[in-house]
Amino acid sequence: MKRRDALKLTTATTLAAAGTLAAPAILRSTRAAGPIRIGAVAPKTGPLAGGATVSHWPNIYLWVEQVNARGGLQLADGPAMVELIEYDDQTNPGETIQAVQRLANQDDAHFILAPYGTGLNIAAAPIFDRLGYPQIAVTAITDQIEELAGNFPNMFFTLGSTTAFASAVAEIVAGLRDSGQIGNRVAMVNVADAFGIELAAAGRPIFEQAGLEIVYDQSYPLGTQDLSPVVRGAKDSQPDAFVAWSYPPDTFGLAEQAMIENLDVRAYYTAVATCFPAYRDRFGASINNVLGAGGVNPDDPRFQEYAAAHQEVTGQEPDYWASATTYSSLQILEQAIEAIGAPDREGVSEYLKANTFDTVLGDIEFNEHNNNERYWTCGQWQDGVFHGVASTGREGAVDVRLKEGWA
Repeated sequence: MKRRDALKLTTATTLAAAGTLAAPAILRSTRAAGPIRIGAVAPKTGPLAGGATVSHWPNIYLWVEQVNARGGLQLADGPAMVELIEYDDQTNPGETIQAVQRLANQDDAHFILAPYGTGLNIAAAPIFDRLGYPQIAVTAITDQIEELAGNFPNMFFTLGSTTAFASAVAEIVAGLRDSGQIGNRVAMVNVADAFGIELAAAGRPIFEQAGLEIVYDQSYPLGTQDLSPVVRGAKDSQPDAFVAWSYPPDTFGLAEQAMIENLDVRAYYTAVATCFPAYRDRFGASINNVLGAGGVNPDDPRFQEYAAAHQEVTGQEPDYWASATTYSSLQILEQAIEAIGAPDREGVSEYLKANTFDTVLGDIEFNEHNNNERYWTCGQWQDGVFHGVASTGREGAVDVRLKEGWA
């Protein structure tokens, strides 16, 4: 675990499945107040390190550099530079909780950014609540939003619900069936983590209601290295569609095995990391028309401007889903702090509940603690670009294509 002063940030390197990320040097600037200490805890090691290194950490580094380059957060008593304090939770809920406690009690962080992933966010929610920190759970997808917000009134969500994601996939597959392009047999697998378990549980009745037959239903432990039995089992069930509620390591592993086993379905869906540029770079044209969680409108000028800054500062592309959402959550936090004019956690939490924020994804407000129910749910690789194909209210979706083998 390491502490970094953002004004004296040295280059650090994090290795992950998607490549190498170097934390950028933060530009120096004078300050009249502060610094504002921002704590961050997320995986740099363990099964979720690859995802966090793509979607989570680069956007924190980008935001801190941009804020400090502008002269810091503009508070009532003058500008305050941001000091970033970061810890690796090793993809371990116990380490996440300990790190949050250390940030609050030893590092005296003014604010703590939410962890990475559904399970780690849910595990840390009680400690965020007890310590009085707002928690914008930017990478959590759950149907427990209402319950969690009731128990933890300063918890907010940006990516949406499991029901919305499962419904989007079911509608896409059922639509292809109804148009006569595929049958109704679905092989469904999931990672045995809070994310995958909840999505599989939500998906079963939704698929059934859509008239889809789940002919294979299998889970596998988080961190599973050999996914060949899972893919062989799916292939043996002779499905028309393959759906995996997966995390980054298994998303890559499932694609490899699908090619080896020639799991030739016309609708192939995997969840987190399908939208990663590293996924495209690793598999090339073979993943054309693969479906995955999330999406963006890549033609939106705001996303293009953000993506260019991300590339310049971090040296890598953002992903086509959670990256921009993570960055937007930091914009929201910045606007709330500056509106209150002080590092007042209670004031910021109340401001989050009652206001609309201008972000890279457009206006966002928390309707009943949820991101105004407007978010991408499904995307698809089409000729090297991951386009959003389904959402709960975003603009710019394109039509779904059939997958034609593993070229």
